[in-house]
Amino acid sequence: MARRPRLVLAGELHHVRLRGHSGQPVFVDDVDRAAFVDMLREPAARLGVAIHAYALLDDEVHLLVTPGAADALGRLVQSVGRRYVAAFNRRHQRRGTAWDGRFRNSLLHAGSLLWPAMVWIETLPVRAGLVARAVDWNWSSAPHHAGRRRDPLLTDHPLFWLIGNTPFERELAHTHVLATAEQDTPDRRFTAAVDSMALVGPPEFVERIAQALERPVVPGPRGRPRTKKSVPVSVRSTKVDSF
Repeated sequence: MARRPRLVLAGELHHVRLRGHSGQPVFVDDVDRAAFVDMLREPAARLGVAIHAYALLDDEVHLLVTPGAADALGRLVQSVGRRYVAAFNRRHQRRGTAWDGRFRNSLLHAGSLLWPAMVWIETLPVRAGLVARAVDWNWSSAPHHAGRRRDPLLTDHPLFWLIGNTPFERELAHTHVLATAEQDTPDRRFTAAVDSMALVGPPEFVERIAQALERPVVPGPRGRPRTKKSVPVSVRSTKVDSF
């Protein structure tokens, strides 16, 4: 079966997920995580991929990005993935890949989903049991958006500025939303979309993306298309029953 074409469009918001091979950890400790972040920073800037949010778990990486060119996203993941695996294998004296096949991504409507997606990604460490509060996980964008530290890896999306007139207002609002989201049921749209490499947004957004990519972006029903069954006509059945 042919692989489903990846949905990538320059200037649009994408959620990217990389998983460890067979669910194995891709980060053993903070040294590994620091190495990954360092390897991500330079090619992201060089390829023009703006990183708005991220979270490094033990066995997964989640990124919220806007690529400046359609091919930049794949080139970024390939570059960082290969360099990191080489360094990870050397450090831990192992062989083979660390990643579980091709990376997955979904395409999101920034106007309605930028902030929810940021919060969803930044609360992943809480749901994974790594910390009690999102702002306490140093290997995500949460401390940056909460005003705890400045993270040079990140580029604020212009729509993020709309949540407050000053940096302090934005940090306060984001901290409040993070704390609320930690207690709520996580939004499963983002999991479903990245699993199926789909897009999420209003109908006009879906139509615009389909026109830009010049192909359907919503998968059709599985299996062979149904054919209309021919109904045999009996010559003898011309009598109309009466009730």
